[in-house]
Amino acid sequence: MVFHGKNFIGSQFSASGGKLIYGFNPRTGKQLDEGFHEATPEEIDRALALAESAFPILRESPPERVAEFLEAIAGEIEALGDELLERASTESGLTKERLTGERGRTTSQLRMFANVVSEGSFVGASIETALPDRKPAARPDLRRMLIPIGPVAVFGASNFPLAFSVAGGDTASALAAKNPVIVKAHPAHPGTSELVAGALLTAVRKTGMPEGTFSMVHTADPELSLSLVKHPATKAVGFTGSERAGRAIFNAAAQRPNPIPAYVEMGSNNPVFVLPGALKMSLDSIVQGLFGSITLGVGQFCTSPGVVIGNADRSFQEFGEKLAALFEKGQPGTMLHPSIAKGYRENVEHRAETIGVSVIRSAEKGDVEKTETTPVLFQTDAGVWLKNRELANEIFGPSAVLVRSNSRDQLLRIAGEWSGTLTATIFGTPEDLEENRDLVAILQTKAGRLIFNGFPTGVEVGNAMHHGGPYPATGDAKFTSVGTAAILRFLRPVCFQNFPEKSLPAELQSGNPRGIWRLLNGELTKAACDRLG
Repeated sequence: MVFHGKNFIGSQFSASGGKLIYGFNPRTGKQLDEGFHEATPEEIDRALALAESAFPILRESPPERVAEFLEAIAGEIEALGDELLERASTESGLTKERLTGERGRTTSQLRMFANVVSEGSFVGASIETALPDRKPAARPDLRRMLIPIGPVAVFGASNFPLAFSVAGGDTASALAAKNPVIVKAHPAHPGTSELVAGALLTAVRKTGMPEGTFSMVHTADPELSLSLVKHPATKAVGFTGSERAGRAIFNAAAQRPNPIPAYVEMGSNNPVFVLPGALKMSLDSIVQGLFGSITLGVGQFCTSPGVVIGNADRSFQEFGEKLAALFEKGQPGTMLHPSIAKGYRENVEHRAETIGVSVIRSAEKGDVEKTETTPVLFQTDAGVWLKNRELANEIFGPSAVLVRSNSRDQLLRIAGEWSGTLTATIFGTPEDLEENRDLVAILQTKAGRLIFNGFPTGVEVGNAMHHGGPYPATGDAKFTSVGTAAILRFLRPVCFQNFPEKSLPAELQSGNPRGIWRLLNGELTKAACDRLG
């Protein structure tokens, strides 16, 4: 396959900068041949100027046209065929089988948002008709809905080169909300990014979307990347990655003369609480499933379980022994990039030095030159855990800590001192849940998703999913980056008071020409309304 290595500035290919970014094959430990031009500040400025010009046209585009555009993106990605999967596998070390599923998730969520746009109720229309005779003061006619926020900067993620990247969930939801998008390609997979950006640009052209609806730039320089956040035309940011990078983006967004929302998904250690009843029912299946969840994708999922907590009785001891045996047989896996593998090894070695923490390593040693690492299980008790808060920090990779609690109070204290997390899992019986209502209540304040007798990896993309959580899981726990509610990040409310019918958006007109669900004088309905109620 041949790459031009240029930035996508609207519909133009641009290579003004001299610095090149190269992909890397983690399986071979070798840099790839093709160079990709890092964007210049001028190119970034041009991309955002085009986005700013496109926004007034895009926000007035008919819903059916936007839906057609999203469908077209999905089709063009599928048309890339095996070429896309091969390049993504080469740049990430992920298997073609895994990437086939990820491509399906990418295209299905694009089509999901096409359906959301076509149906239209996502705007949250709310109408309170006028009450001119109300005493002591008349009520005006009030009509509220959500509208697009403006150009959105999206940062591609390293661990999902398709589903959280150029045409991933952030891009799909921002475009569905009628916002132009400028993507910063992740430097670990520039070739994959170019292929997907080409598909997206083809969809722009085929559906007649305005110039500047989409741009993509290559950057590896942190300050250059932050210029996307600081640019006055940018109105919101979507990011998935490390806490360090996410916090830099969040801070830059907040420190602007006109602060903007930065929806940053960052670190999450995803605790698992094993209650006594679970171990009496299905100990082996829980152990097998938990090991699979911890090591899935070489532990490079933001929902990978990082800590397993249970009462220090004979059943939990047996549980720990069985889990340790699986880790001892664990096979090396290729991580996404040498820097990620290096960080994993360093964090594992640092944690192993903690007094009171024992280590179970797999018998197989990974090949450092091929970016391989091995699964590691740590074991300790609640007393050591509570004295060493850094044990709660995420280690990105196939690792977890098994914590033995000596009392129910210790169990609750561990939960209460937890930082924000994407998920919290409880294994047990329904009776266990009833007896541990206080634990469930605590975990509701810590996590965005509570799981009962299941595993946190494998995030369903749908209407009811919430993929977010209190800091440091995300910068704003009210929003999700997965599912249809992700569109709400890139909209803002506006209220029209006493506007004539012809000047109202279709979604707020009395006749409800779009046939959407609306809150009409406190009742959810699709009915039309009389102007005076």
